[in-house]
Amino acid sequence: MAAIESRVEDLVREDPDMRPAIETVLERSGDGTVSWGDVRDDLTSGQWGRLIETGVLEDDGGDGFRVSDPDAVRSALSEDDGDAGTTEVDEDSSWSKWDKLAALGAVGMFAGYSIASVRNAIGRALDVFLGPIDAALPFYAVVLVLALFTGLYSTLLQANLMDMETMGKYQERMQEIQDRRKEAKERGDEEALDRIQEEQMEAMGDQMGMFKEQFRPMVWIMLFTIPVFLWLYWMIKTQTLVPETVVFPILGPTTWTEGTLGPIQAWIIWYFVCSMGFSQLIRKALNIQTTPTTS
Repeated sequence: MAAIESRVEDLVREDPDMRPAIETVLERSGDGTVSWGDVRDDLTSGQWGRLIETGVLEDDGGDGFRVSDPDAVRSALSEDDGDAGTTEVDEDSSWSKWDKLAALGAVGMFAGYSIASVRNAIGRALDVFLGPIDAALPFYAVVLVLALFTGLYSTLLQANLMDMETMGKYQERMQEIQDRRKEAKERGDEEALDRIQEEQMEAMGDQMGMFKEQFRPMVWIMLFTIPVFLWLYWMIKTQTLVPETVVFPILGPTTWTEGTLGPIQAWIIWYFVCSMGFSQLIRKALNIQTTPTTS
């Protein structure tokens, strides 16, 4: 890309009002020269000075200025116009009514940890399906199977419900603003810094949008995971587990219901270790990307 094209694109990116200013200068200059008097009604003195400072306008040796490379300037404006929508964020990323119902259901499930009646109801309902697994396998294997199951659907839900393209646009826009702020600060352009500061404030809404995109699959994951975890908790509370001694790395010999890391019992640690491990293996095996990428 020619240097003049890059300069024009930078000007328009830093200040969208520079586009009509450059177009006016191109129109008034034609194939010849243009003076401040020709454009003073349409341009500010700051915009005129920026065009001269960046070399878009060159002194013709007389009383006027000429556009240094009109074809390159037109090309840059055309390319910038074509790319104008690439950094815009799709605002239609709000949750559906089903997402909101899932969030409400997940919050309601949390009551099972403190309300015995809710915990018992969920535990008995799931025991119809999970009870045979508990009867056929030792406890560590039951937790292993459930961790594999929850890791699988958690990964699939993240892959299908998280809009990576939209999140990538959020990150791309924020990175672009930071880069322009750094460049403006290096050259001491206070006007550009003020404009970029305003743009950063407007982009705070994008941060909230990005958070909503990240949290959307989480409500569905919690909706399905909390009942499974509540069943394990219900079984620990209501069933008499054999006080089997297990050996954990670093922690050493312990029983499933013994507190190992403070009040956190051993079975909870075993569940989370298995779940995180299986989630990583599933992502690698299915080549599932769960983090946004920018172009």
